[in-house]
Formats: sequence, C-alpha cells, structure tokens
Amino acid sequence: MRRQLIDASKLDLKETVVNIGRVTKVVKGGRTFRFSALVVVGDENGYVGIGTGKAMEIPDAIRKGIQDAKKNLIYVPRVGTTIPHPIEGHFGAGRVLIMPAAEGTGVIAGGPVRAVLELAGVKDVRAKSLGTNNSRNMVNATIEGLRQLKTIEEVARLRGKSVEELLG
Repeated sequence: MRRQLIDASKLDLKETVVNIGRVTKVVKGGRTFRFSALVVVGDENGYVGIGTGKAMEIPDAIRKGIQDAKKNLIYVPRVGTTIPHPIEGHFGAGRVLIMPAAEGTGVIAGGPVRAVLELAGVKDVRAKSLGTNNSRNMVNATIEGLRQLKTIEEVARLRGKSVEELLG
C-alpha cells in the first residue's frame, strides 16, 4: 500500500463535524464528562482526511480532530465528477458500497458517507452503507474504499500495457 505525505498547509481545507460524543467516566467524586469529535476535512478537489479528537470541551475536541484529519489526508482519483469504478470499503462491521453515477445525479449517500464524498470533491456518486450505522466505522469504511480506487493509467502500468490496449 503506497503512502505519500501530503502537505495540508498548501491546501484550502474545509471541515465538517460528523459526530460529537459525550463520554462519561464515573470517579469517586462523581462523573467527569469528556467529548469526542469525529471530523472530516477536504479541499473538494480530491483530497480528504478523517480525524478524531477528545477533550474536556467541545471546541478543543473539534480542533484536535481537525489536526488529526490533516495528518491523515488521502488523494481520491476522479473521472470527471464521479469515481473511476465501483468499490466496497470495509472497516470493522461497517461496509460501504460506492458506485459511480451519471453527471447530474448528485451525491446519493447517508450522512457520514456523504460528508466524506462531498469533501473529497466527488459530485456524482451513489453509496449504500451496509452493516453497521456507527458513524465512525462508516467514515473509516468510506475512506478505505476511496483509498482502493485506481485510475485507468495505474491499472495499465500495473499490467504492463498501454491505456489504449486496455480500452480495446
């Protein structure tokens, strides 16, 4: 699996908070509350990343999540306004089926998956979440699927052929 470092400071990133969870810890003096935030960042032009942050206050958790997401950016290959081919992403019990769609279709996907696809810059796509409805697993499964996408040039290079030979 290739892993290239992407400089987040050069990108104009937008962020979306997917989920904020309240975590309670029972201690001798009562309960302490902490917050966990699941954040997606992307430049709507092919780069997207997810991150989690935990803190005593919600804004701090979101800030930490954004920092974490900027460290985990991936590039999503696109063909026009959609993805090159159908893909299924897996993470834990989460499975997400992502399929290309004709231009003008829009993003047809559930909440957490929609946030990732929109910030990745995919305009026309259909997605179906299978298995769990846990937002963290769904977001991770979506990222896993997008990470597996290959362009026709990559497939041609891997097979040792030209793009024209593959297309016939």
